[in-house]
Amino acid sequence: MMADSVHMSEVQVMAAPQAPMPWVVPQEERDRFTEIEDNGIMRTAETPVSTFSIDVDTASYSFSRRQINHGRLPQPDAIRLEEWVNYFDYDYPAPDSPKTPFLTHVSVSDSPWRAGNKLVHIGIKGYEPQQASRPRANLVFLLDVSGSMMSDDKLPLVTRSLRMMVDQMHPEDSVAIVVYAGAAGVVLEPTEIREKHKIEAALNQLRAGGSTAGGEGIQLAYDLAAEHFDKDAVNRVILATDGDFNVGVTDQEALEGLITRERDKGIYLSVLGFGQGNYNDSLMQTLAQNGNGVAAYIDTLNEARKVLVTEATSSLIPIAQDVKIQMEFNPATVQEYRLLGYETRALEREDFNNDKVDAGEIGAGHTVTAIYEITPVGAAPMIEPGRYEKPDSKTAAPFAGEYAFLKLRYKRPGESRSLLIETPVPVKQEKAADWQRRETGFAIAVAGAAQLLKGSQYTGEWTLDDAIELAQKNKGDDEYGYRSEFIQLLRQAEVSEKI
Repeated sequence: MMADSVHMSEVQVMAAPQAPMPWVVPQEERDRFTEIEDNGIMRTAETPVSTFSIDVDTASYSFSRRQINHGRLPQPDAIRLEEWVNYFDYDYPAPDSPKTPFLTHVSVSDSPWRAGNKLVHIGIKGYEPQQASRPRANLVFLLDVSGSMMSDDKLPLVTRSLRMMVDQMHPEDSVAIVVYAGAAGVVLEPTEIREKHKIEAALNQLRAGGSTAGGEGIQLAYDLAAEHFDKDAVNRVILATDGDFNVGVTDQEALEGLITRERDKGIYLSVLGFGQGNYNDSLMQTLAQNGNGVAAYIDTLNEARKVLVTEATSSLIPIAQDVKIQMEFNPATVQEYRLLGYETRALEREDFNNDKVDAGEIGAGHTVTAIYEITPVGAAPMIEPGRYEKPDSKTAAPFAGEYAFLKLRYKRPGESRSLLIETPVPVKQEKAADWQRRETGFAIAVAGAAQLLKGSQYTGEWTLDDAIELAQKNKGDDEYGYRSEFIQLLRQAEVSEKI
């Protein structure tokens, strides 16, 4: 334990406020997001290869949903298209054996917003083990109890969310609780779920107050996780905060270095964001990416149930890590292409074969979706060709039946050498199955809506009404109602646009 950490009784005294504070209307302008420039159009003749890391974060969608539900359009930088698309689960066929960690599905369809263009849809579905066969979870909850966490949508929602998560964990799983405010302290030593009354008592004692020393808390959480490390378990720190690391973190690079080193030792970090007004999305995304974890934003108990109960296995149990996608486009059939989203996950071409370059992970049962927009040869290009440019038909002729060649690299958990999957993308597509048309259609509706709300220049005359119609047509069974909620959200956004 760190020398300047304190015991539970001291944390309670320091964290307890003198009197309840009144609700304060959040100041949205204090929320912090990284400025993101949309991926541009790439000419295949000049840059035929696109490389990026997968991303299964969802924080952008749920934060934007909260803004729209409050009658405001989200700021453009709050919208990360891939997190909108990947918020939803897709009914892609899954592998039936752990020997195959995931299956990849590729389809090509017409672009709804630009005549002549096509959309290449990549869908990945991870293997989902039976609950009884999953490894034991060894978790450390790192909870922000600083003064900024007082409002009902912060610490009170954190504790209610964690109770739901604990209720569905296995008896042999264990959790510990570390808090940080003016100082960091251990509220609960690692405790098996079978002793739920101890966990409940610890959660009941949490109060918010004081300034935030996030760096100290993270160090203490990692110390505790390392002390009780189990090589056969899932070892993970779960940070719950509004991201207001205003004390104790003077060197973000050092903090990222700590998280990276612990990741390499097998202790991962996931980040749960709460509240608004001083929400530091930029920092929390960085921490989760360095920690091989998921960044999610929780604004309601229903969202907590989705992230911590329904999707708990996929969020906690990795089945593949350092997953990279590389698409090589064929200049004989594709003039231009554009990757929709994944701007913060871009990799260099040479990074694809470099097993030392970190990338995202896929959890058990996870779905991952990516979409490229392409301009086939013969369609009107978005970039005018140069005067002296002529296609080199001799070079490309042997592959005239392919739009592109998809390569995917991944590592099995704990291994250092990657494996390779390769799939050609044919020009002539087989007739799509009903599930494929439905899931592709809904993903395109979400991607289009995200572009519209972000103010993209690439969607032409397409409107939110068009996105609503496409989403409604491809809603499917919608077991948990998330797709219906999305459609209603777009209707609310239309109203906000007109105000």
